[in-house]
Amino acid sequence: MSTASGTSQGRVDVDGTRLALSQLGLSYVVEALPQMLGDAVKENLAPHRFLDKLLEVELSRREERRIKTSLKLSGLPTGQTLGNFDFTFQPGIEKSRIETLATCAFIRDHATVLACGPPGTGKTHLAIALGVKAVENGFSVAFYRLEDLLHAMKQDADVAPRRLRGKKYLKVSLLIIDEVGFQPMTRQEASLFFRLVSYRYQRGSTLITTNKAVQDWPEVLAGDEVMATAILDRLLHRCHVLAIKGRSYRLKELEKLLK
Repeated sequence: MSTASGTSQGRVDVDGTRLALSQLGLSYVVEALPQMLGDAVKENLAPHRFLDKLLEVELSRREERRIKTSLKLSGLPTGQTLGNFDFTFQPGIEKSRIETLATCAFIRDHATVLACGPPGTGKTHLAIALGVKAVENGFSVAFYRLEDLLHAMKQDADVAPRRLRGKKYLKVSLLIIDEVGFQPMTRQEASLFFRLVSYRYQRGSTLITTNKAVQDWPEVLAGDEVMATAILDRLLHRCHVLAIKGRSYRLKELEKLLK
């Protein structure tokens, strides 16, 4: 490969190439082209390898941008990944099982994940981490704490069903609902929650973290056993249950401070 980038004519050629690339929407290649041309000359890179490298840059940068944008839109809190989850502190959690969930096969199957356990045992961390993995694998994700989700659904309570389908909490591939069970729902809230679960059933995946065992859900759902049965029937049909037992991470940190 040769280039005349050191001449006036060469500079015009490079500028013309960058303009054409820009018009094609290859913005990352435009930015990287001068440096990559110089490197290609030094390495005597074959033309087809140079083209491969240009495309690799464009595709990798676009993927980085997609992930960054998708994470922002998802509402996922930052900083919690599988890489920084302390499995040694919670030996009851099977790492291999979490790694299987991280392949996102459960999302392709429209299955549910139910993470149950006391406060502070890592349920939310795992839920967020699996949400990040889903984004990296190309799935749309929305993260809600239950209180915020109920607020959004109340605002949409009177929206026509055909218009409701466009709501993020209904259409995303993976909906993560955090902190179910800390406060009992009113009858209206339980009814809206039932509408949500019914709509997403076999259409999308839902990951729920809760401090309540399955048998205690009627008291969470306004004391309505019939509704609780209907909701759990849908959630548990194709479900991965993570029963997390152990000490609280937050109490562990407090113990360190008190020593």
